[in-house]
Amino acid sequence: MVQPAVVASGWPDDPVPLALDTAPLPAYGSGSLADLLPTLVAGQGVPGFEARISELAPADRNCVFLIDGLGWEQILAHPDEAPYLTSLLAGSRGGTGRPITAGFPATTATSLASVGTGRFPGEHGLPGYTARNPATGELMNQLRWKPWTSPRVWQPYPTVFELAHRAGIHTAQVSSPIFQDTPLTKIALSGGSFHGRLSGEERMDFAAEQLAGGDRSLVYTYYSELDGAGHRFGVDSDAWRGQLMFVDRLVQRLAEQLPPRSALYVTADHGMVDIPFDEQSRIDFDEDWELRAGVALLGGEGRARHVYAVPGAEADVLTCWREVLGEQFWVASREEAVALGWFGRPGDGIDERVHGRIGDVVAAAHDDVIITASVNEPHESAMVGVHGSMTPAEQLVPLLEVRS
Repeated sequence: MVQPAVVASGWPDDPVPLALDTAPLPAYGSGSLADLLPTLVAGQGVPGFEARISELAPADRNCVFLIDGLGWEQILAHPDEAPYLTSLLAGSRGGTGRPITAGFPATTATSLASVGTGRFPGEHGLPGYTARNPATGELMNQLRWKPWTSPRVWQPYPTVFELAHRAGIHTAQVSSPIFQDTPLTKIALSGGSFHGRLSGEERMDFAAEQLAGGDRSLVYTYYSELDGAGHRFGVDSDAWRGQLMFVDRLVQRLAEQLPPRSALYVTADHGMVDIPFDEQSRIDFDEDWELRAGVALLGGEGRARHVYAVPGAEADVLTCWREVLGEQFWVASREEAVALGWFGRPGDGIDERVHGRIGDVVAAAHDDVIITASVNEPHESAMVGVHGSMTPAEQLVPLLEVRS
């Protein structure tokens, strides 16, 4: 007997928000950026540290070359532009051929603080591109350090470089001169000596010299221009590919100058994704009355938003953001994000001073979409390449290794 057709009736089911436990968490404690320097200096005998990334063998001289914006997936997608980096992929993370993770958000200020302090975002207290200062109620840009606040009040922990220097390790940073006196450098990367060098080639050569400067050495060097090309033109652009080719040569140049008993680790602060310029992909907070309702401040960045509610409106804002964005973003309350482990290991909690810096609502992008703010963030809203969330393209970073 043929059954009669079932005729659909009524309204379609309401959209189902993304389950928060589907967000791919950073590998805090075993394979994140915050775990790298503690592992290296533990192998050099610095007291108070343990090897968190178990796959890394100790070396007397360690050099970390951090390339801003060089995500793991971007290397995999460009073998022709990066032949040397590609040749190192199989040996990433101590020969496992695997990446490590950034932290959340996957953004420069947060990541550099995690690298330099060896602490998770919920500890060091730089939980995004911009975050509310609970003492003033203002948004603070933690990359540009505006408005000014005392660096050591904002981030009081000593850096790994400082502790290594006190333990007798020859410690040096080799970077662009413009970064020497920035607050972010002071709270994340200070310790030992800073050496400003303008060109990438000069940095590689001097980093190798500094590495040879002690029986036990810890050297950090940095290159930012790849990230700049990605933001301006996108990771699918000729400009970005040209920068990647240059970076590939820089890494090889440094690797070929390593002194004996050295290990070079090439890593990054985040990856990047290109977002189309259309209304579906770029949701303008400044033009969206639903998202603005009950919101006092919008922080973070397009793919990792901190939303600070008007007092008393926290629950309503969370409900609204989940209804509007929940299929495209993981949308969590502050308490949920902390408990799940977005800002540190689940169950560890966060420092009390950091609590009010995290949004009442935290939204992390799942799809290729961003929340712009065309009026208040015109520069950031015009970027082609962006980052911040927990997707593999943003979160996974290399830990390529060369030993001498």
